Amino acid sequence: MPRHPIFEIVIDCDDPQRLAQFYSALTDTPIRTSHDGWVSLEPNPTILAFQQVPEGKDVKNRVHVDFDTDDLVASASLAVSLGGRQLTDVLNEGGGAFIVMADPEDNEFCFVSGYPIDIEPPGPRAA
Repeated sequence: MPRHPIFEIVIDCDDPQRLAQFYSALTDTPIRTSHDGWVSLEPNPTILAFQQVPEGKDVKNRVHVDFDTDDLVASASLAVSLGGRQLTDVLNEGGGAFIVMADPEDNEFCFVSGYPIDIEPPGPRAA
């Protein structure tokens, strides 16, 4: 069976340059490419890319990115200073903790801390 490693994660958005600048500053990762409604960051370790789409965001994301951090509060403060929003307080679950955030276009993402790499993170489990 062929292997299918993740090449990049693409976020649909209205303003790819604005979101790329937000996530570039948030992750301290330089912008890699920018052209025709498409901007991507350098691999860190996976490429995060932003693609302009005509429709807006109407409902909660079905997929989101979790960013590992040693300091949830400081990371949330940084995201807010860059134009993001904090959606929850620190939530403790499953042996770790997380904060739900939104980027400048209201795409949800989380800061997570304390989860071992080999344990399932919090949230609904697939049936």
